[in-house]
Amino acid sequence: MSIRTNILLRVYLAFGLILLFAGAVLFQLCRVQFVQGAKWKEMSAEVSTRYENVAAARGNIFAVDGSLLATSVPEYELRMDMLASGIADERVFDDKIDSLSMKLSAMYGDKSAREYSRMFREARKNKARYQLIKRNVSYNELKKLRQFPVFNMGRYKGGLIIVQENKRILPYHSLASRTIGYKNKNVKNGVGLEGAYASYIDGESGKRLERRMAGGVWMPINNEDEIEPKEGADIISTIDVNFQDVAQSALEKQLIKSDADHGTVVLMEVATGEVRAIANFTKVAPGEYREKFNYAIAGNQDPGSTFKVASYMALFEDHKVDTSDMIQTGTYQVPGHLIKDSHMGLGTITVKKAFEESSNAAVARMVYEGYHEDQERFTDHLYDWHLNERMGLQIPGEAKPVVKNPTFRSWNKNLTLPQMAYGYEMQLTPLKMLSFYNAIANNGKNITPIFVKEIRRLGNPVEQFHARVVNQKICSEETLRKMHALLEGVVEDGTGHSIIYSPLYKIAGKTGTAQVADDNKGYKANRKYQASFCGYFPADHPKYSMIVVINDPKNGYYGASVAGPVFKEIADKVFASDLELNSAPVHFIGNTTLPKYKPGNMQALKKVYSTFKLKPLYASANAAATGIDTSNGIAFEDNKYKPGTVPDVTGMGLSDALYLLGNAGYKVTARGSGAVISQSVTGGSLIPKGSRIIIELQ
Repeated sequence: MSIRTNILLRVYLAFGLILLFAGAVLFQLCRVQFVQGAKWKEMSAEVSTRYENVAAARGNIFAVDGSLLATSVPEYELRMDMLASGIADERVFDDKIDSLSMKLSAMYGDKSAREYSRMFREARKNKARYQLIKRNVSYNELKKLRQFPVFNMGRYKGGLIIVQENKRILPYHSLASRTIGYKNKNVKNGVGLEGAYASYIDGESGKRLERRMAGGVWMPINNEDEIEPKEGADIISTIDVNFQDVAQSALEKQLIKSDADHGTVVLMEVATGEVRAIANFTKVAPGEYREKFNYAIAGNQDPGSTFKVASYMALFEDHKVDTSDMIQTGTYQVPGHLIKDSHMGLGTITVKKAFEESSNAAVARMVYEGYHEDQERFTDHLYDWHLNERMGLQIPGEAKPVVKNPTFRSWNKNLTLPQMAYGYEMQLTPLKMLSFYNAIANNGKNITPIFVKEIRRLGNPVEQFHARVVNQKICSEETLRKMHALLEGVVEDGTGHSIIYSPLYKIAGKTGTAQVADDNKGYKANRKYQASFCGYFPADHPKYSMIVVINDPKNGYYGASVAGPVFKEIADKVFASDLELNSAPVHFIGNTTLPKYKPGNMQALKKVYSTFKLKPLYASANAAATGIDTSNGIAFEDNKYKPGTVPDVTGMGLSDALYLLGNAGYKVTARGSGAVISQSVTGGSLIPKGSRIIIELQ
């Protein structure tokens, strides 16, 4: 055989083997694709896995006294593996599934036992490995469900699959709901504190290994997450739940009475700038109001007569007038416009009386004649007081103020200045106006309002916040004294006397009535008014400042008669409940019965005893039953525990339990409602700070 023939034979053989191998591969591909395709697709679905993000439980939002304003509670979704080992036998399945159906029907009542049974049997027939049973299941319901037939066999035998989710709840429901805010997929940055502090509250997501089931459904492989989520930090707000409740109630009542479109009220602590209450209501139906928009920080409008404090302050600072000077009221003519007072007949009166009676003609005359030749000097004062700037609040959505100066195109040298004098041709939010009044009450120190005091993680402070000083001194001491006298005079002798005056404590403030422009149609198209009152109390040593603004009231529109009652009601209740302001001794008469004992914050209890000069007796809570003589005092038992150990919170309400355990450095999961009946770690135990303790309430 020649060499050439030998080589060709080898080539043909190799080529033939290659063709044979290619044919075998092609045959197998066709076999896998067309003959075994369904089998391999089903197997692929069984073995496909992924890591899914698990949202962390969001941090809590607390009121200033430790009351819980917003928290996350566990909520469960129940699913079932219809091919679980414990019910693989048809006889076992048939024997137990009807009993389970009857239990579910009796518990929820949404389906009959027959309908539940049919659902289970159809899912079994379809070999469902992740059948949905129920969504939005509470922890108390879950405890009962675990005892039901089939479910009591556990996950792997009974097929019960529990998927935990975290639901955000507001324990006080609508109380300060707009300030607390919310965060969801439809709102990019969230609303209120929930949105502003999301980076702290959200925590860090975990990871859960899931397997894809037939039909594209993903099911968790294990009971526990592969990477546990890290819970978010807690927010300590400045809101006082009692004051907030009073503010909302008083505002809503007056809105209904006056049939107004919307209204807002803000109560702030003078020295700290901490907002103790903020309410915003919008009419949604006749006699029905809800919190839909934060008018306090985003509702830009002409402030009206409450702005006169700025006009008078500028006049006093430049020595244009003095409180004892005489000024003509009634009307004042500027080129192209006649300014009229709402109540005529005052004639020529002192500058102080003109302020107390809220004369538009008087303040327009003083400002126009005082600054006509140098109009920018007046607006420079407003800019020096930062009235044209945002305050940089902790809550998003603050509207930018609009305060004109002579460089504006819309500036009219004959009309703008006198109209600005009594609060028109500008846009200010209620909170912006309140901060200016607060500066007057705060001895001239202008500070930014704050809504959050502190951020805590695992009970330890992470960051603390204090009001930013905008202006250390807005005016001279002499001007401050005059402004204090004018604002007190409004309530004692002026427009606010009949409604707002109190014989128990002094109130200072200013009424405001402004006509509201109807978009681009101007003021005359549709006459709408805004009634307001802004001030502070007690006037001789101010602790609180407050503004009330009510828009488009139908039954009256003057600031004193519409906004005044809201201010008075809130101020009275705040004054009565603030022990620092109202510390008169209390005398008990006759025989009294002891209140029911409930463990709680002993530091607060001791303060009550001290304030009311009560003599404490450290004894059992059931002192009366054990024969202890309580005639010389009131018995209580201190809830003591060693530092570093777990406090015993059984019997407490949720707020007290969270406060005590949180301050001790532990994270808490609360289940149920009512009083604490058990805790996962007994009181006095030694466990590391940051550990989780589960408390059950009933």
